Amino acid sequence: MISFWLGVLALSIFLYVTLDGFDLGVGMLLPLARNERERRAMLAAVAPVWDGNETWLVVNGTVLFGAFPLVYATLLSALYLPLFAMLAALILRGVSFEYRDKSVRFRSLWDRAFFAGSAVASFIQGAAVGALVEGLPIVDGRYVGGAFGWLSPFALLCGAGLCLGYMLMGAGWLAYKTGFEVQRRAFHLLPRLLAGVLIFLIAAFVTAVRLDVPALQAWSGNPMLRLVPAIGGIAAVGIAVAVAFRRPLLPFLGSVLLFAAAFGTLAISFYPYMIPYAITAAQAAAPASSQDFLFWGAGIVVLPVTLAYTLAVYFLFKGRVSQSDLYGERPASDRAGA
Repeated sequence: MISFWLGVLALSIFLYVTLDGFDLGVGMLLPLARNERERRAMLAAVAPVWDGNETWLVVNGTVLFGAFPLVYATLLSALYLPLFAMLAALILRGVSFEYRDKSVRFRSLWDRAFFAGSAVASFIQGAAVGALVEGLPIVDGRYVGGAFGWLSPFALLCGAGLCLGYMLMGAGWLAYKTGFEVQRRAFHLLPRLLAGVLIFLIAAFVTAVRLDVPALQAWSGNPMLRLVPAIGGIAAVGIAVAVAFRRPLLPFLGSVLLFAAAFGTLAISFYPYMIPYAITAAQAAAPASSQDFLFWGAGIVVLPVTLAYTLAVYFLFKGRVSQSDLYGERPASDRAGA
């Protein structure tokens, strides 16, 4: 049963990172829009899916709390302040998304809030991953690092890198979902964002070597693990080729594959640890009876329903944003009758 819940956790984390990642990226790209019409097109590209994407963050917390309570408690102890700031940023982002349509005088303020919420949430997620890779100060299964024990230059570097990665996915999504000027600008940004992501990955690897991060030991002992970043290299080449030939969907799929390679790299490097290199999955797992009980609720009801809902939403709202879809813009007939 431990393997089942590890698989569920891995799937839910990957789905959250990729699905909420691209709409966080669109939020960080919003200031690059040249006028209100372009901003509405960008928001319309994520309007049907952005709140549903965040459902997977709730699934992550539920699985950790129910199946791996020790990891849940330890991560909250170590990352309480940044996680609190991330949740506040996500709330600000959701409020600003809805309020900007109702406000005329303060619309620019809500646009800045939407950008800030997206950027802060993305940065904190990356910084948390960087802190885990570098290693949290844990003694006998207890966090001993204080309120800012997670904070380091490497964590900050990873925070900036994830922002670039999310913006890459966001630009890929805009290239697929929008047309005209927004799509052209997305294709223009994609090579620059891809170059930024690759530079970050190189910088992160060099820094990890200099810090002698324990995760690197897994790579030296198993050369086959190098196949995973090789997939990431193929994805990067695919993105560049797709941009050159103006293929709308392929840059987004390539960025998802790039994230999958990065996620696989971390997962393989950490296994069997859930908090490297202090707490294993077996040590963190809840009693078998609790896992069995959770399986009949979350395992065979909540997870399939959430997956079905996600697939249905993306199927129903497939295709490009049209004139009538522009977020916050009423049809001409409604404006004439107003």
